[in-house]
Amino acid sequence: MRSYKSGITCLLAALLVFFIAGCGQETVTVPGVVSVTPAQGATGVIINTTVTATFNMAMNPASITAPGTFTVTGQGGTAVAGAVTYSGLTATFTPSAFLAYGTTYTATITTGAATPGGAELISNYVWTFTSFTVPPALTPAPTVTSTNPVTLPENVNVPLNQVVSATFSEPMNALSITGTINFTLMDQTTSTLVGGQVEYAPSGNALVFQPSVSLANGDTFLATITTGVESQADVAMASPYSWTFKTIAGSFVQPELVKTIPTNLATGVPLNQAISATFTEAMNPLTLNTATFLLYQGSSLTGTPIQATITYDPVNFIATLKPTALLTANTAYIVTVTTGATDMEGNPLLGNSIANPWTFNTGTGVIAPPVVLGPTILPFGGFGGGAGMTNQGIHTVINGNIGTTGASTTMTGFHDTSLPIVGAVWPCTYTETTLNIGQVNGAIDTAPPPPTVECPDEGTATTMAIATEAALEARTAYNTLQGLPSTGVLAGELGGKTIYPGVYTNSSTVGITNGDLTLDAQGNPNAYWVFQIGSSLTVGLAGQPRNVILANGAKASNVFWAVGSGATINGAGGGTFEGTVISQAGISVSTAGVATITTINGRLIALTASTTLVNTVINTPAP
Repeated sequence: MRSYKSGITCLLAALLVFFIAGCGQETVTVPGVVSVTPAQGATGVIINTTVTATFNMAMNPASITAPGTFTVTGQGGTAVAGAVTYSGLTATFTPSAFLAYGTTYTATITTGAATPGGAELISNYVWTFTSFTVPPALTPAPTVTSTNPVTLPENVNVPLNQVVSATFSEPMNALSITGTINFTLMDQTTSTLVGGQVEYAPSGNALVFQPSVSLANGDTFLATITTGVESQADVAMASPYSWTFKTIAGSFVQPELVKTIPTNLATGVPLNQAISATFTEAMNPLTLNTATFLLYQGSSLTGTPIQATITYDPVNFIATLKPTALLTANTAYIVTVTTGATDMEGNPLLGNSIANPWTFNTGTGVIAPPVVLGPTILPFGGFGGGAGMTNQGIHTVINGNIGTTGASTTMTGFHDTSLPIVGAVWPCTYTETTLNIGQVNGAIDTAPPPPTVECPDEGTATTMAIATEAALEARTAYNTLQGLPSTGVLAGELGGKTIYPGVYTNSSTVGITNGDLTLDAQGNPNAYWVFQIGSSLTVGLAGQPRNVILANGAKASNVFWAVGSGATINGAGGGTFEGTVISQAGISVSTAGVATITTINGRLIALTASTTLVNTVINTPAP
């Protein structure tokens, strides 16, 4: 150790400068710590943090990484295992495992830290910080809030073609519901299980069970949901849920066709027209298939049917046949639904329905969608221009990608599931706390830097390139939508109205505040809506959330809102909104502090500003 001639007064006056032969003589600068993370006394520190110390000059890396020079200890002096690295002017301690919750830690840089010339710290540098007092809150255990049918003794007259459903208190993990493992329907009168298909309806947070056969007359049934069903945050129900109901004597009324698209004898039908059949009652979807719903080229039911896929809408009783290839121009076709199609009680389709079979003739054109979203922006559920996205609730779930051309630090209150959860913490977190938890079941694409040390593949040049392309495609889609020729005038207030397919224009502001808006496809699976709005879009009033309702085969993927300025959707929380919003300015859903969940079946894309969500579930629609 050097001997210094100057006293303590000289040392202080020289501000951390040693003098070899007294004040004013040859000097050697003393190393010191100028900043640390977490800061001295910091609280609420995330448990996957790293600990850093930055020096005022270059240090000897070997002295920093030497055992015992840079240490972190927990309460009681228990050493935290980890690795020490040194780069630039900064030493970094990376724990081998996540820190404990609610624990005060002490970090120490000893006098063993030295410069390349051998100058050491005057004394140990010590600071403390405290981790989260409790683990970050996940969504609460889901509960069943309602059932259809309701339970006995209230419901003793259930139809034999009843579709059984249960609504949950929050969005659920569809993979935990699909299938019959976690749901059973038992005929208690005969002690037999009822076969059928279980699906999850994200727009209503509902389990839907479609029996494959009609229920027995006058029997009592027990429906049971097990604890295997989980919320979007992978939290299981706390206990099983069961309810009972009783059927009445069966109805023997046969179902009928009430509408077809195209209609009988239609001409000039587009070559990409999907064909639909609307029935008078709920049909057994297992009996609507390529053997009972058929399309032939020509004017007779002979030859090989046109290859197609068949889907069924159980809410509107609409079956849709979609050919796998374009139809032939200027050609006659014939369609039929056979008596093999039955209702839920097994009653066959009535023979004297409207024209069945029915015929039509194609033209030469196709129905072009109003806009084709680019392949990069298509899977996005949310986008925040260059300003990012903010989540201010603990029940936000995005079933799709989100992104921004801004830095990862502009994304607040989100995590994705690209890496598995460790100790109740998701590694790829974007400024997420116990008060703003937003789960993204997709990718998060931003500019650098990476959001966390544990998530090195996000916030990179690659994710920035994806975000940049998505923004360009969104801008192209917006310009295309605003440039389409209008087919109708859009009223300033849409509440309480029913709107049929078309392109509608309003150069000013538009609201859905006086009631819900219904979009009626009239059974046409090719129906589209484009709303060209010159200024802002407002949905809902204080305490009065409003809904966009899809009717008669309308699809969220075919609804587009091109908004000239900003959009506010149900500021008081709640309600369901349908369609893709592309807005020049910012988009906000609900208000901070509101617990009610708002559902968006579509996309929220802001071109130049941020997108703000509060307890919002976004379901990105399939094309």
